[in-house]
Amino acid sequence: MSITPVKDVQNLKVAYIGGGSRGWAWGFMKDIAMDAQMCGTVRLYDIDKQAAQNNKIIGDKISAHPEAKSPWKYEVSDSLKEALTGADFIIISILPATFEELRSDVHAPEKYGIYQSVGDSIGLGGFMRAMRTLPMYVEIAEAIRDYAPEAWVVNYTNPMSLCVRTLYHVFPQVKAFGCCHEVFGTQKLLCAMLEKECGIAGVERHELYTTVTGINHFTWLSSASYKGYDLMPVYREFAEKYAETGFDEGKDTNWMNSSFACAHRVKFDLFRRFGLIAAAGDRHLAEFMPRWYLTDPETVTSWMYGLTTVDWRVDDLHKRLQRSADLISGKEPMDMKPSGEEGHLLIKALLGLNPIVSNVNVPNRGQIPNLPLGAVVETNAYFTRDQIEPLFAGELPGNLQAIIGRHVANQENTLTTALTCDRELGFTTFMNDAQMTLKPELGRKLFNEMLENQRAYLPQEWFK
Repeated sequence: MSITPVKDVQNLKVAYIGGGSRGWAWGFMKDIAMDAQMCGTVRLYDIDKQAAQNNKIIGDKISAHPEAKSPWKYEVSDSLKEALTGADFIIISILPATFEELRSDVHAPEKYGIYQSVGDSIGLGGFMRAMRTLPMYVEIAEAIRDYAPEAWVVNYTNPMSLCVRTLYHVFPQVKAFGCCHEVFGTQKLLCAMLEKECGIAGVERHELYTTVTGINHFTWLSSASYKGYDLMPVYREFAEKYAETGFDEGKDTNWMNSSFACAHRVKFDLFRRFGLIAAAGDRHLAEFMPRWYLTDPETVTSWMYGLTTVDWRVDDLHKRLQRSADLISGKEPMDMKPSGEEGHLLIKALLGLNPIVSNVNVPNRGQIPNLPLGAVVETNAYFTRDQIEPLFAGELPGNLQAIIGRHVANQENTLTTALTCDRELGFTTFMNDAQMTLKPELGRKLFNEMLENQRAYLPQEWFK
């Protein structure tokens, strides 16, 4: 007897909000094209309609590629209602506002001696990004409630925890989860460790079993094993060995040549302090801690990771725009290499095709007992036919729970601030960030300055 899929897997309807994406969307379109088990229509919706139309052309080229195994159709929708009505799955990957607002998020605090390595999930920049993102998510959640209440929703937008939390706050029955690949990078590091330290080559990350716990971009592995062998003692020696020199995985991941790679010194230091494997890129991890790793650019360099500047992001966008034009014109041949993400695999699992265990961001239902119920946490979950079952991760150690609990409380207050435009709650939350070192008078000056820098993208209640 075969398992019956929950839907007609050859006639799926996928709504892509942020359908002009030049990153997540391209990877997703290639992944689904290379999977023969499902097919259907992707509706691209973006406030930049031309970007969505460009992606339709690219999507059609991907579907027509000789290596493609399923010919997905692509449409451009004029409204959320048109994109969502009848959708089986909804993908969200949006960038709120422009790079000028992001420049304020990341670089305005530098005038006051506060540096951020990312500034999109946590910290002063993450708070401001949330102020303009979460009202958009209220609108999206209401549209999902009204036009596609039974659809599964896959979120890729940052701040991840708060975006998913907003969807559930507005529409408690939503079937939403957040996907993040940061844990994958640490799993790959463990594979590299097995080869370097144990002489076991060729291990793939999906061959490991890791217990994931924490919150997005501040995730941890409380256990790790390979074919029944405990990797925690191996990692302890590994972390000690490379604590000072760092570990370079190779030319393509050399921290000196990348805004995203690192030598893992922050990870190794956190393991020595807390006994769990920090499972995100060092640039993310540093922002959740006191200013141990982010005092100034010289400190960042000493810890062997990089600051992701807005100038870098602007340059990267120019390259992506050029690549979009080259893909459309045919100047660049279509590369059908898989993205390495798991979004399409999770969709397949929810269709009843191939159950899978993966790390995911969903509300806490007790999978981390000593964090508040309802807070969005990141743990493993079992994906199967039309359901997600979070896996029990156990209690966080007390020293980590104190740090993560503070961030969870700040995130809850950030959500309330975004929904109510409460300046005083916003200011006290802003001042409670781990990177904040200013006295209240200077802190308020920076808070007001950063709000003013994004006035065009905030509800006007902020300025009454």
